[in-house]
Parts: sequence; C-alpha cells; structure tokens
Amino acid sequence: MFVETRDGARIAYSIEGNFSSGKRVALVHSLAMDRSFWLPIVERLSPDAAVLTLDCRGHGDSDKPAGPYTVEQFADDLADVFDHAGWDKAVVAGASMGGCVSLAFAIRHPERATGLGLFDTTACYGDDAPKAWEERASKARTDGLAVLTDFQKTRWFSDGFRAERPDVVDACIEVFLDNEVEAYAQTCRMLGACDLRPQLGAIKVPARIVVGDEDYATPVAMAQTMHAGIAGSTLRVVKGARHLSPLEIPDDIAAELRTLLGV
Repeated sequence: MFVETRDGARIAYSIEGNFSSGKRVALVHSLAMDRSFWLPIVERLSPDAAVLTLDCRGHGDSDKPAGPYTVEQFADDLADVFDHAGWDKAVVAGASMGGCVSLAFAIRHPERATGLGLFDTTACYGDDAPKAWEERASKARTDGLAVLTDFQKTRWFSDGFRAERPDVVDACIEVFLDNEVEAYAQTCRMLGACDLRPQLGAIKVPARIVVGDEDYATPVAMAQTMHAGIAGSTLRVVKGARHLSPLEIPDDIAAELRTLLGV
C-alpha cells in the first residue's frame, strides 16, 4: 500500500497479522534497510497483533525526494501512514535510525504511541556526529555504497552470527546496495543532526530499550542516556549482540514487543 504524505511524498507500507486482536504495532527500520528488515519479527508477532511496517522516505519503494531530511519529518510520515491505515494509535518500535524516528514520533504525536521499543538506537549520536555522518555521506557519494559494505557487516552483526547466518548478512548487503546514494547521504546528515535528548522527559508511555554489549554504532552508554531520560523505561543489555538485534536475536526482540502489546 502507498500513502501520499502531507508534503506530497509517497510512502510504501504493509500490514500483516491478526487484525481482530485489537493489538497494533508499527516497526521502523534502520538506515539503508527497508521494511523487509522486520520479517523475523512480523512472523513472531503476526498471530497476536496487526503489524505495520513501512519504507521510510528515501528507502525501499518509498519516494526519495531531495533533502534535507529530519527525524521529525519521518515521524510525521508515520503519522500519515497511521491515518491512511485507519490507526489511531499503536506501539511504535524502531531499530537504529528507526529508534530515532520512534522517539520523534512519541514526542510529536504523544497521543498516538501506546508504547516504545527502542532497539540499538540513541537520542543523539554525540557532539561530533554532524562531522562523522557527513564524512560517511561524502564517502558514499564519492566512492559508492559498495566500499562501505565490509565496515557495515562488522558493525551490524557479531562474528559468530556472520559465520552462522551468511544468508541474513547477504540479504542485508543486497538491500544496502540497492539504496540511492543521494537519499542515503541525506539520511546520514539527518542522523548527524538528530538530538532528542532535551525532549526525552516528555515521553510518558512504557519504553523498553535493548542494546547489544558489542554495539559499536549505538553503544550501551547511549542506551543508558535514553533510559535515564525516559521515566519508567527498562534497559536490557544483551551479551554478544551487535547493532541489528531484530535480526540477530529476533526471539528476544519479539518478547520485548509482546510485553508492550500485552500479549
């Protein structure tokens, strides 16, 4: 399905699962992935809930308009998807970039989020983030996305998982390489500029935070900052996991979401 957002961008999304349960969850993917990222979680939650996944603007089958992009814009896109789907509210969860978008959604549309799943993510990438993300954007624009794949693989997944599940790694690389470079660069700049730390105190819904102890992209300290800023949140640090926990430890992530859904 597609929806035209408030600024005219077309966003692709899907809904699967148990529509009669009254339980709803929306899942937002990480940078340079698409809604297929969530397939292992959709499979686990579908018997108990309706599960919405979308391709964020600049990704997958959605439009890739010129930037700049902001996490607030991505959050408004999700609100427009909710409107098109006829959803008033839902649990909202995201991984990495998707977690930033989920935070922005809960801040901008507090009446529409009933809970937050924040996986491998952060409210801010740090004081040097604009420079670091601009360097990654520039490298992609100059040399192409393929030069980043070795770097990405080791950040995404632990050594053991890469050896055991090369099929998952290869599928992620395929999606990564299918991105449009300019949209990727604009999204990198968006993440560099993101700082939601001052607004974390406004979040009043249950939030469950998960991070791998080997996550070099959004390390444990960033998760601790969110945990400290969101009253009543929980924090789980998973030994041996890296940056894409919904793919590396899907049973654990699905369990966290079931708790938020009350199933």
